[in-house]
Amino acid sequence: MLAGCGPKQEKQVASAPRKEARTPPPETHLASAPDHRPIVVAFGDSLSAGFGADPGDSYPDYLQKLLDRNGYSYRVVNQGISGDTTSGGVTRLDRAIALKPEIVILELGGNDGLRGVPVPDIKANLEKMIVSLKKARIHILLAGITLPPNYGQEYIRPFDEMYRDLAARFRLPLIPFLLKGVFEAGLVQQDGIHPTAKGNEIVAATVFDALKPLLASPARRQPTNANVPKPHA
Repeated sequence: MLAGCGPKQEKQVASAPRKEARTPPPETHLASAPDHRPIVVAFGDSLSAGFGADPGDSYPDYLQKLLDRNGYSYRVVNQGISGDTTSGGVTRLDRAIALKPEIVILELGGNDGLRGVPVPDIKANLEKMIVSLKKARIHILLAGITLPPNYGQEYIRPFDEMYRDLAARFRLPLIPFLLKGVFEAGLVQQDGIHPTAKGNEIVAATVFDALKPLLASPARRQPTNANVPKPHA
């Protein structure tokens, strides 16, 4: 293809205007601007990552909108990884702690349960993460999940109790079931597991309600120009 470019084509390329190349788009400036808001990390699996939903439609995305709309100055960082387990969470937790967040929403264990991992092993991994986060003086919101009925009550009961036990032991705020209201409203994807975009809005509202006691008071709104006295002529 390069051999087929004659002198005429080369001249056209050389004479193309360069103004656009010299002036970076506005997004470049915005992306480089530092964001000093305290951080909330959504640390979990596909339910946090927003599996199957369009970009911008995960529950952390909607949580950010709720925080902004209600005057809370926080930045939500989505560290959800589809398919992740509690053992995977243990290995990558340092990356979340390195961000020095004020709050971590800990949502893991569902994939362990679907794989039939022994509940004591799942609980031990969650406990390791909780202890590490507490040592780093990071607030924790623990998000629980449950399993399909075909897994049997002998497994489901201790699995569900695991989250309640950890919350009680470490005095953590708990969301007993992250997807509360999602299945009842039929806002689930065809896989029967992951919320739709509308479902993720419900999840975000559930998380926001549980998160509020951990948040600093909403920032005071700045006075509008209409309230600023005009200088004398």
